[in-house]
Amino acid sequence: MSKIEQLKHSNATASDKQSGTKVLRLTTSILGEASVSTSLIDGLVERLSAVVGALDVVERNFGKTPIPHFDGEWLTAIMTPEADRSDAQQRKAAFSKELITELQNADVVVIALPMYNFSVPSMLKAWNDHVARAGETFKYTDKGSVGLLNDKKVFLVTAMGGQHEPGKTDFLRPYMRHFLGFLGLKDITFITASGLSMGDEPRAAGLASAEAEIDAAIEQLKRDAHNSSNKAQEAAA
Repeated sequence: MSKIEQLKHSNATASDKQSGTKVLRLTTSILGEASVSTSLIDGLVERLSAVVGALDVVERNFGKTPIPHFDGEWLTAIMTPEADRSDAQQRKAAFSKELITELQNADVVVIALPMYNFSVPSMLKAWNDHVARAGETFKYTDKGSVGLLNDKKVFLVTAMGGQHEPGKTDFLRPYMRHFLGFLGLKDITFITASGLSMGDEPRAAGLASAEAEIDAAIEQLKRDAHNSSNKAQEAAA
């Protein structure tokens, strides 16, 4: 049972209820208050709290605090033994570790995901590069790689100017599904607002569709919570 299911459970302990569900929120748009994806995750997080109760939200807002791109110096800093790192290398390694810890500690991950040139924002790719760490978020075995983050719910809220089909003109959703799955994150719900730059009617339809998908995702969480409660009662009987 995942952490979010435990917190939805009617028999959750008082300490669980007080601490709140830990949410990692990634606001990746560079458009600030004009961002559709940011506006949509505002509503999603608000409605999520109605299902699971108190939320402990950690936000990474890339527009306010940019994510540095992962380069050769950064890789050298991480690969250098801690005792041998320079002050600059210590800062680089600590920053990457902080991003990893935020992801590891989250019960729920909510990512605002605008499409830029058919793919993800470059700073989200940089965030991916920082958090993909062997021994931390995945491991290698004789049968291949194994993700280590398999107990989290992920919501990906996408905003697209046009209409795009995954694998044809949309490389954003397939890439993020594969990358997150590589880390063990496979409980993913996509919410998509498309056609936002195609005129008033397509924009309105795209926003309405995304809102409906958010409502459906929340209703599914409610059903999951109800089913978890019933199973617990049956087990206790």
